Amino acid sequence: MGVHSMWEDYPELAKDLSSVIELIDSQIHVRDKTIETIVKNFLHSGGKLLRPAYSLLCSQIGPEQDKERAIAIAAAIECIHMATLIHDDVIDEAETRHGNPTIHSQKGNKYAVYSGDYLFCLTFNLLSKYAQSLSQLEFNVKGMEKILTGELEQLNSQYVEPVSVKDYLSRIAGKTAQLFAVSCYSGAVTSKAAKRATMQAWNLGHYIGMAFQIIDDILDYQSDDQTLGKPVMNDFRQGIYTLPLIYAMKENRQAFIPFIAKKDQLTDNDISAISDLIKQYQGIEKAYDLAGKYTIKALKELEKLPDGEYKNILYDITASLLKRNM
Repeated sequence: MGVHSMWEDYPELAKDLSSVIELIDSQIHVRDKTIETIVKNFLHSGGKLLRPAYSLLCSQIGPEQDKERAIAIAAAIECIHMATLIHDDVIDEAETRHGNPTIHSQKGNKYAVYSGDYLFCLTFNLLSKYAQSLSQLEFNVKGMEKILTGELEQLNSQYVEPVSVKDYLSRIAGKTAQLFAVSCYSGAVTSKAAKRATMQAWNLGHYIGMAFQIIDDILDYQSDDQTLGKPVMNDFRQGIYTLPLIYAMKENRQAFIPFIAKKDQLTDNDISAISDLIKQYQGIEKAYDLAGKYTIKALKELEKLPDGEYKNILYDITASLLKRNM
């Protein structure tokens, strides 16, 4: 099965990612065929598979290479990610994802929630079959708990004036960075890497996830339906206030308060004015600077890992995240 074109330069990894999709597809069996069709369509909707890619690459860190197990763990990681995306779209009332109609906009919230729940079940099914130990299974469960906690923190902060960079970083550490960290860590554990290497893999994933989410939040201020698959400043419209705004508000808080007070009643002129203020106070430039620092931290952790071809691919992918436009 085909995977995203970004993997064309890495044919072996592309092949393994196709196997990840095939494995998930083969495990989807639901009595309710509507749910089964929804989940399968979402699986094949063209996601980039970044998290399973990191898991697969980190499964080459240690001395034992078990391709079947590595693919299964990567599949479990992707199931978690898909489940959180589906639930996110329900919470955010998003109409599209990457330019395609969301599940809830087509079938309603109930089908969307059940589809996400089913993917969580599929995650546990894969982990129970392929996790090497109870401790690894427990670690992944705790990781999922932190991801969901991060999502709840974002929900509770909706339309609430942002407080600090520190609070923002704490939120994205759970919401996004946790799953990248679990991906890299799980891959390393699958290869029976040394304890130090597994923790270096964890740190690598954490820093990658932090940089990734910051860039994602920057793109929300710069992109549109064609590039990012959602309206420009969609997060701000939804009351999700991210790093570029937080940095800009540090320079002139009062300029933004009237817009935040309007909550979901913002006009297109309001959005344009907010965008101009963000640029005026260099919110985007400062956010890019912090994303760059996290990327450098990730690359430093990567340098510590055992040598191998996988490191070159990890370096290329990680360095490119800072330059992405979608």
